Amino acid sequence: RWLAAGKASRRLVLVVVFVALLLDNMLLTVVVPIVPTFLYTTEYEGANSSVAPAQTEPAPPASKASPFSSMFSYFDNTTVTVSGSTSIVDLANGTESSRPPQPPASSPPLPSGCLEGEEFLAKENVRVGLLFASKALVQLMVNPCLGLLTNRIGYHIPMFIGFVIMFLSTVMFAFSGTYTLLFIARALQGVGSSFSSVAGLGMLASVYTDDFERGNAMGIALGGLALGVLIGAPFGSVMYEFVGKSSPFLILAFLALLDGVLQLCILQPSKISPESTKGTPVFTLLRDPYILVAAGALCFSNMGVAMLEPTLPIWMMQTMCSPKWQLGMAFLPASISYLIGTNLFGILANKMGRWLCSLIGMAVVGISLLCVPLAKNIYGLIGPNSGLGFAIGMVDSSMMPIMGYLVDLRHTSVYGNIYAIADVAFCMGFAIGPSTGGAIVRAIGFPWLMIIIGVINIAYAPLCCYLRNPPAKEENIVSL
Repeated sequence: RWLAAGKASRRLVLVVVFVALLLDNMLLTVVVPIVPTFLYTTEYEGANSSVAPAQTEPAPPASKASPFSSMFSYFDNTTVTVSGSTSIVDLANGTESSRPPQPPASSPPLPSGCLEGEEFLAKENVRVGLLFASKALVQLMVNPCLGLLTNRIGYHIPMFIGFVIMFLSTVMFAFSGTYTLLFIARALQGVGSSFSSVAGLGMLASVYTDDFERGNAMGIALGGLALGVLIGAPFGSVMYEFVGKSSPFLILAFLALLDGVLQLCILQPSKISPESTKGTPVFTLLRDPYILVAAGALCFSNMGVAMLEPTLPIWMMQTMCSPKWQLGMAFLPASISYLIGTNLFGILANKMGRWLCSLIGMAVVGISLLCVPLAKNIYGLIGPNSGLGFAIGMVDSSMMPIMGYLVDLRHTSVYGNIYAIADVAFCMGFAIGPSTGGAIVRAIGFPWLMIIIGVINIAYAPLCCYLRNPPAKEENIVSL
């Protein structure tokens, strides 16, 4: 009876989607503070430690290096030890006995806590950016196919497939020790994330048919996404600093197993339930200008934080000499404010107008990004990152329900394809952001990167006005 009631319960569907988005985004952000320092430790410091012994080998005995290894002075009855490189003039002047050995030439010392290897860190911006972007790039390729798949076989099977792939990716992260294996694990995560997010959001839209209820449900589900982002980076940095690299990923793998058991008990993934109505094709939806405006808002607002993920920790390592645990804690204000923003505006956005909420949100995203380079220490990042997270929460909690509403208003009420497009827009931000951000930082510097993406968000914000009163098809107005 409990299982039968669970299958019919919309709240349990919401719980499953919440947990799936939570784990996906915890895995998304837990690597942010770990990967830059792990690669620096294993590649730069590992390479230098293997070279150092060869440079510091003891010199061969002086008797073998030079026939003038020692001289007896008849003046004061002492023996003077002479290195093989001492000139005869020095010996004649008798200055060698008082000269201290010369240390090898070295670069001037860096401030306490700062990392060496400026050139390595500059290159690492690009490599880490590509690694972070690989997840979103793979997700971009999988999403269109997944929209068609969910329209044909329903949402249960794709949700469970997403759990299996996510679990494998998490275990692979735990035991990967090279850049290549980490890259493969990140790309595999993109496949699992695509299955989970498209099927989960589509499932929510199909069970919450009322627009107001759907907005609230999307806000709660995005709260799971926000909570994952909130916990991920600080959790990863603290666990990596005090326990080890594998520990956060093993805990996430255990939580993913619990989510899989919940899906098996409640959702019955073996049951195929195709949609009764044929959904609007993806390319038809992509030709809708109102859907494109909404997708662009999702893309550019999230691109800002996507550019911060690979570049901010390295910038902090270079300019603030931050320890490992601070690299993840820097994202904590953004995560807390995002959690507040998604839950608060899931309800308020419908009252004040979702178009206005997203317009204000994009403007605040731009202003916050412009303020990030002004920070001189981790405390200076609290204000800009808090504003950034809160504003992105405003945009996401407004645009996700708008996507479902636009399909109801202008197309057929089948949600697999529209949330595939929404996820594609989200992923484009997380694909373009890290992949180009690292290259831009290397070319013109971190402050200019923040200025570019901040100005783009401010310039795009007025386009949200087009979503104020989108026109509808007459038959859809009657059904609504």
